[in-house]
Amino acid sequence: MTATQTFGASRASTDITLQLLDADGTTRGAELLAAPSFTKPTGPLRSRTLYAAAHVIPKVTAENVPGAPAEIDWDATLNYRRQIFSWGIGVADAMDTAQRNMGLDPAATRELIAKSAECAREAGGSVAVGVNTDGRAEETLSLAEIEAAYLDQLAFAQEQGVTPVLMSSRHLARAAMGPDDYRRVYDRVLGEAEGGVIIHWLGTAFDPQLAGYFGHADWRPAADSLLALVAAHADKVAGIKMSLLDADAERYVRAQLPEGVTMFTGDDFNYVELIRDDATGAHSDALLGAFSVLAPNASAAVQALDCGDEAGFTRILAPTQDLSRQVFAAPTFYYKTGVAFLSWLNGHQDAFKMVGGLHSARSLPHLSRIVELANACGALERPELAAERWHAMLRLDGLLKGGAA
Repeated sequence: MTATQTFGASRASTDITLQLLDADGTTRGAELLAAPSFTKPTGPLRSRTLYAAAHVIPKVTAENVPGAPAEIDWDATLNYRRQIFSWGIGVADAMDTAQRNMGLDPAATRELIAKSAECAREAGGSVAVGVNTDGRAEETLSLAEIEAAYLDQLAFAQEQGVTPVLMSSRHLARAAMGPDDYRRVYDRVLGEAEGGVIIHWLGTAFDPQLAGYFGHADWRPAADSLLALVAAHADKVAGIKMSLLDADAERYVRAQLPEGVTMFTGDDFNYVELIRDDATGAHSDALLGAFSVLAPNASAAVQALDCGDEAGFTRILAPTQDLSRQVFAAPTFYYKTGVAFLSWLNGHQDAFKMVGGLHSARSLPHLSRIVELANACGALERPELAAERWHAMLRLDGLLKGGAA
């Protein structure tokens, strides 16, 4: 049976009415649908390489408040990664989804990288990890200090045997006076890399402090600067992760990448069209926060592609796009809250908690819309549990009376 056949044209209903909350505070009922019967792959996915950027799960009893050090529930956090591996998807760890610069402190970051690398070796999974300059607490660093901060984290990542993802640096965005300063720093860091590095271009929707990255406010000249850098280090750069939420910008860069350099879409708004072949046969692989909560759907979609079923790919994955756009809605940098919320609904963590108190960053109506769209697209892995937990949350806030499941 193929991945497409297991999904089916429609899904059966459960006996539960899902209660939803509208922006005006009124509640309404919706049909709770059964989970899709996706099948885990028996071997590696072939048509596309997928990475899911994963979040961290804190200890429930920790001081999960703004400014507190991150206390991680390592069993739950690593089990979350194991279930991603089981779908044939790699894990992108210690990235912005894991709350880099938003609650994950440097000590926890380094421990996460080491533990995730060990988990991947045990599970036979693939891991890419973020390399940044956030090991330094100072807001302002010289270019030489930025290079040293990058190289320190790069060396640690390479020691763990994982793929380094060279993340956009707030320090560099503040210090650089133009494209030449970016070129200097990236030349130095890539020059000392062992190879296989992914460069991450993170847009201002995800981090407003990265405005003007690569030396230009407009994406096209910035893209040209990036492409020149890649061309100079094509032997060290394995791929580019584009997170500008702009499909045209991604296609522009993708079309000019040297042979052997992969485009990993980081566009959580437009990933379906970018992963699917376009008219020229070009496509992107994926490194997405969205796939952290859509691992079964994404795996099933690529399994369909592996069987030559492009229509099945679209039928499985296209319904998830509205959910992803809701999770990543402005202010986009709070998307991590939706990722953790869906993890909780699906039973991957015992409590809806996040380091730094970020579980409070989205409103109840926003979360309700996530529930509604997840139900519609088949992203609720255990619908009855999800309904039970969501309804309990509504009751706790005095918005649901009586005995709804």
